[in-house]
Amino acid sequence: MKQVLQNLASGETSLVDVPCPKAKNGAVLINTTSTLVSVGTERMLVDFGKAGWIEKARSQPDKVKMVLEKAKTDGITATYDAVKSKLDQPLPLGYCNVGIVMDGSDTGFEAGTRVVSNGNHAEVVRVPKNLVAAIPDGVDDESAAFTVLGAIAMQGIRLVKPTLGEAVVVTGLGLIGLLAVQILKANGCRVLGIDFDSAKCELAKQFGAEVVDLSKGEDAVVAADAFSRGRGVDAVLITASSKSNDIMSQAATMSRKRGRIVLVGVVGLELSRADFYEKELTFQVSCSYGPGRYDEDYEEKGKDYPLAFVRWTEQRNFEAILDLMASGAIDIKPLVSHRFSIDDAKAAYEKLDDRSSLGILLDYGQSDTEQLTKSTVVLNKSSHALASKGNVAFIGGGNYASRVLIPAFKSAGATLTSIVTSGGISAVHHGKKNGFNHASTDMVQALNDQTDTVVIATQHNLHATQAISALNAGKHVFVEKPLALNHAEIDAIESAQISGEKMVMVGYNRRFAPQIQKMKSLLKKKVVPKTFIMTMNAGDIPSDHWTQDPLVGGGRIIGEACHYIDLMRFLAGSKIKSFNAVRMGDNDFVALTEDKAIITLEFEDGSVGSIHYFANGGKSFSKERIEVFCDNAVLQLDNFRKLKGFGWQGFNKMNLWSQDKGQSNCAKAFMDVVKEGGNPPIPQDEIFEIARVSVDIAELLRK
Repeated sequence: MKQVLQNLASGETSLVDVPCPKAKNGAVLINTTSTLVSVGTERMLVDFGKAGWIEKARSQPDKVKMVLEKAKTDGITATYDAVKSKLDQPLPLGYCNVGIVMDGSDTGFEAGTRVVSNGNHAEVVRVPKNLVAAIPDGVDDESAAFTVLGAIAMQGIRLVKPTLGEAVVVTGLGLIGLLAVQILKANGCRVLGIDFDSAKCELAKQFGAEVVDLSKGEDAVVAADAFSRGRGVDAVLITASSKSNDIMSQAATMSRKRGRIVLVGVVGLELSRADFYEKELTFQVSCSYGPGRYDEDYEEKGKDYPLAFVRWTEQRNFEAILDLMASGAIDIKPLVSHRFSIDDAKAAYEKLDDRSSLGILLDYGQSDTEQLTKSTVVLNKSSHALASKGNVAFIGGGNYASRVLIPAFKSAGATLTSIVTSGGISAVHHGKKNGFNHASTDMVQALNDQTDTVVIATQHNLHATQAISALNAGKHVFVEKPLALNHAEIDAIESAQISGEKMVMVGYNRRFAPQIQKMKSLLKKKVVPKTFIMTMNAGDIPSDHWTQDPLVGGGRIIGEACHYIDLMRFLAGSKIKSFNAVRMGDNDFVALTEDKAIITLEFEDGSVGSIHYFANGGKSFSKERIEVFCDNAVLQLDNFRKLKGFGWQGFNKMNLWSQDKGQSNCAKAFMDVVKEGGNPPIPQDEIFEIARVSVDIAELLRK
């Protein structure tokens, strides 16, 4: 199927053939008939992509600060690679979609229903059910494509809280502004529209507003004073896009005492206190389509807000806009400036440079159903031949997989066959970039291929079922940590591994880092027990992030601290005998305490160590520090860059120019066994030992 994507590094907009997204519980699969290009938002994204590095940095100073902090701790090379990878991610464009339901069995939307959604510009989209609304019979597809933009205007107006007969100014008569004019008129308000574009001012007049045409030198403040009969306007809705602070100052000047100002657009926000203080003005920024926006529980998990307490959500705003269209209160036809076929999407985006453009519609026509729903696409017609051993399929193509794992496996001599992702976009992008034969949204395709090895780099709750499927299909399996989230899953994977006699590897890369290998070689000469202090300054991750969800990510102890449980096990060279763990106590200031914990491990040879996993530290401090005390000597590794020896005969230090946490060596060790045979790089019993101890420690900390 076809989809419009943009590269944020180069600004290139392209129409790409991608696999059909996989159906998902709680989401609606939609065959697109029409989409609307959001002139304001999408022009901003395209302009950002086309900008140079310096311009990009100037537009996002907060991101620059984060980059500089990362460079201090991780080094320039690692930071540059991370930034380059982030900008290289393909960005799906569009969020105003109309289509016909293909699959929505568990969502309440029946197949064949016409719906609107915030889906992208793609022939098939998968959208969570709370971001979908059915289209009334009296509303055509082209009009319905404006629903999401209408909901943005609607939410701003709801915050204004206009009453019948009030005088309201709309500053900025783009698509959202012109929709706002019509909604306000339907609400019984008198409306004054302000813009520099005479054609847009004429459209606002057509919709019943009085206007101020700034291109003709008309004074907005004077006009607003006359419009409000000298009292000052009741409210100002700002839908303009400008870096100027003058728009906010103008809104405050024309407002009456205790007037309301709501910002929907993007303008300069250096406010004059006197403007707001003397009139006791109310100022609020509107958040997109309405309540529920950016709430994962509402948008992704489908948990609706009770109507009695939240009358207007995103979805209900969609419905309200569609009802206004059906009644004729909103007229969309005059807002359409251009129509293009989806095949001419690049030409459509060139119209963004024309400031007179308004509604740019993309029509999808009739597509071949079989072609449309293909879950696999060939990335290269001259696909490389498969090797006798070492043919690797990737399940998952997120940031870590694309930036670290795929390059590491390529360097290790893997023959890359298929890359599978749920949505298909990243599969195509990273598949083409790295020379995969196929991109797919169907894991079965990868398992049926002549693949002998599968790398799993998906969300943690998927690892176990995917690993078992691969093992049952006779594949070696490399699982990016963690192996699983509970004992039942671990037991099932171990059973599949034993019965299939295939290797299971977990991405415990730190034990393969060159400085860790050096530490191991030094410690081997010491037969006495060792003591360890390992500190991970993990950094904060919000409590609502998927990694913190016990059922999805398993929490950070299972998902990340497992690295250090494995690392200490490796350096001790002895089986874990017992463990204990304590977390930060419950308090009124920190909601999530599980990821601020001290873990102690005791080994059968008498060695003992503590893991300090702290998510409440500062980024200016090293992220990782490892110290080993043994036989009147100490080894200290700082952030996988500087290794120092104290009291070691013949060893003083081993420093690196940039971090090396062993990812490449880990992949190579695994691939060498896949291709040449031999013992697994990490013994299978250790793999399952670390997984079980990690789960036990996480459960202990949750008590």
